[in-house]
Amino acid sequence: MVLEKQRAVNINRFELPAQLDLSEDFVKGYMRLSHLYRGAMMEVSTKLDILDDEFSLTYDHNPIHHMECRLKSAESTVNKLRRKGFEVSTQNIMEHIQDVAGVRVICNYTDDIYRLSRVLEKHKDLTLLRKTDYIEHPKPNGYRSLHLVVEVPVIISDVILRLPVEIQLRTIAMDMWASLEHELRYKSNKQVSEEAAAALLDCAERLSAIDAKMQEISRTVRSAD
Repeated sequence: MVLEKQRAVNINRFELPAQLDLSEDFVKGYMRLSHLYRGAMMEVSTKLDILDDEFSLTYDHNPIHHMECRLKSAESTVNKLRRKGFEVSTQNIMEHIQDVAGVRVICNYTDDIYRLSRVLEKHKDLTLLRKTDYIEHPKPNGYRSLHLVVEVPVIISDVILRLPVEIQLRTIAMDMWASLEHELRYKSNKQVSEEAAAALLDCAERLSAIDAKMQEISRTVRSAD
């Protein structure tokens, strides 16, 4: 199941905050570009849907619990370009921003994450640009996830463009923690105290232990079939 967080917006109705000070040409160019990134994003999600079905048919197991697709907002993309010191242009977006399109894959078990990752890395239509394993090497705050950035071919008229899509693979427990931590840390007006940060880290470690135990139970049950 794919949960898409944004719908396409008509180019004539698209607006950016005035304080970003962007030209009308850039806004229209960005809208055309976002259409291409949406295509790349859906290419990846379709491939993952097919893989999930294949695993179900072959192994009687669906590795994917659900997926979420999202396009980075125009405001966030522009701000990221400026933070990196690049001129705001659609060309610089294509050359320097790799997470405009994102697919979050919520898996049942950690084994599923690595199984899907191995298949995606070998896929002939995809080029792996970057792999970051925050499961083996969690962030200091406790964040766990496997990140892949893959380049995807997108066909427009008689031209084939290759655009990056970021894929985040997490278990249900990892996603729950990341979502709530993000809510507390970035969507709250209050500063997270050292005590709260330590408690969040403890929760992440406890959930990781639960993930490991659930994985062990799954292996035991499936080996008994």
